[in-house]
Amino acid sequence: MTAHQNGSTSTEFSDFYLNCFVRSPSWQHWLSLPLSLLFLLAMGANTILLITIRLEASLHEPMYYLLSLLSLLDMALCLTVIPKVLAIFWFDLRSISFFACFLQMFTMNSIFAMESCTFMVMAYDRYVAICHPLRYLSIITDQFVVKAAIFILARSIFLTVPIPILSGCLHYCLENVIENCLCANMSVSKLSCGDIIINRLYQFACGWTLLGFDLILIFLSYTLILRAVLKLKSEGAVAKALSTCGSHFILILFFSTVLLVFVFTLVVEKKVSSDLPVLLNILHHVIPPALNPIVYGVRTQEIKQGIQRLLKKGW
Repeated sequence: MTAHQNGSTSTEFSDFYLNCFVRSPSWQHWLSLPLSLLFLLAMGANTILLITIRLEASLHEPMYYLLSLLSLLDMALCLTVIPKVLAIFWFDLRSISFFACFLQMFTMNSIFAMESCTFMVMAYDRYVAICHPLRYLSIITDQFVVKAAIFILARSIFLTVPIPILSGCLHYCLENVIENCLCANMSVSKLSCGDIIINRLYQFACGWTLLGFDLILIFLSYTLILRAVLKLKSEGAVAKALSTCGSHFILILFFSTVLLVFVFTLVVEKKVSSDLPVLLNILHHVIPPALNPIVYGVRTQEIKQGIQRLLKKGW
């Protein structure tokens, strides 16, 4: 699948070739089963959560609408990446067209940005609920959720669409083998014959602007929540709030590690095995979608009761 130079200056391609785990090919064998199970868990748990919120009238509230948005984004993220990765593992279907590759690149980046912004809005929702409970119903309304969804969509698409455009405008010659299981921007663009400094700088600036800014606001929200919770006199209320917000914050930190992994691989690109960032990148596309509905959904009493009622109706 690799193109060669034969007396001409360059060769044009119509496809890329995904060649992941070059240095550790055995990883594909032991990773395929847990990856497929995590994919099924993510799709199943998010589907159950969406159906429960849709059918239970008591859950038709802004907080659960935001949770539904997160579930939809999780499912879209899984479907964008994991089926292709499993096709590579099981059937050796490594070829991917230019259009499909750049579409996957755009979808991954935009969904990451949307999820990060959704986490920020959900953190703000919890901040208002705990720190300003009397004003909650007047601040967090259905109109607030609609405006937040439009902002999340517009900001994410506007800031991430240049990433695949910059990569797509590069000139690719001599090499079309991507050492990754997915079309990550830097894995693709470094195959180019041209200068990729603008591409690299924009990816770096976009990552810090979107994920970094959101993480700062999320951290600020949970700091204010923690301060308010510690002032409560009821030990039960304190324990419940700390348990819920603590698990939420841990999930958000795990999601945000993609930013740290990206920076780390840029800094020590030649000093670590290229298979390790690939592994972390794949797991990052399936573990948060599998855990989010469990931590955000099942640990919420109202959703747990809603699922139980739906199961009783089904039986």
